[in-house]
Amino acid sequence: MKKLRGNPVISSLLMVSPLATVLLIFLVLPIALIVIVSFWRATEFSIIPAFEFDNYAFLFGSPVTYTVFFNTFKYALITWACTLVIGFTVAYYLAFHIRTLTWQIALFLLCTIPFWTSNIIRMISWIPFLGRHGIANSTLMSWGVIDEPIEWLLFSDFAVILSFVHLYTLFMVVPIFNTMMRIDKSLIEAARDAGANGAQILWNVIIPLTKPGIMIGTIFVVTLVMGDFITVRFMSGSQSANVGRLISNDIALLQYPSASATAIVLLLTVLITIAILLRFVDIRKEL
Repeated sequence: MKKLRGNPVISSLLMVSPLATVLLIFLVLPIALIVIVSFWRATEFSIIPAFEFDNYAFLFGSPVTYTVFFNTFKYALITWACTLVIGFTVAYYLAFHIRTLTWQIALFLLCTIPFWTSNIIRMISWIPFLGRHGIANSTLMSWGVIDEPIEWLLFSDFAVILSFVHLYTLFMVVPIFNTMMRIDKSLIEAARDAGANGAQILWNVIIPLTKPGIMIGTIFVVTLVMGDFITVRFMSGSQSANVGRLISNDIALLQYPSASATAIVLLLTVLITIAILLRFVDIRKEL
């Protein structure tokens, strides 16, 4: 025990806070290991510790990389737009149209019911609904809206984005609703007394005061979508891919250095995106 305490590394760890130690061990150290492995070289039979840029050169030199990153940003952008519209509408209704706190809490908990089940279960539940002979096509054909099943409802980008919106809308509702509940209602009354109509109050009062919640929800949704690969794999029928799917394929082929390089590029991309978002609003007031 005395030898451990005399160790400078152990002594330095004991001097920092427990939370910092946890972050160092479970966050900083794994990322550092991924960075190191990303410079190694992999052959068909072994992984050779080295310091080479071959993985990054291959990554940025392949047109597949740019296609996959484009798909990733496409899914993130469209999902963000859909979840923002739905999340803002739901949060606005709960915050300003439901008068009693009891009903606000009850309806908010109602929104969380789908989250009581697994993400995978909620995702694959769309397959029998969107399939060629699923509920959606059968209903539309029975109503005479279509003459034959719609093929692009399932195993397409539409199915992927629909699943993303279903899975992650609550991550937009919660921070926006939390921010809206902090808005002083007297500000809205003052704006109404000054002659502002509903649209003007929404644009000039509510939206500016809700920006922190919007940004927090945006960070949640964008990061979750960019890292999700299971949804893309199942709902696209393996016909499309994102960066997470690319990393998953490399791991399945035991190409850990290539997967590490792709993961580092994805991490830097997400961090740059978050840094850009944080320049528009200071969310530290909400944390």
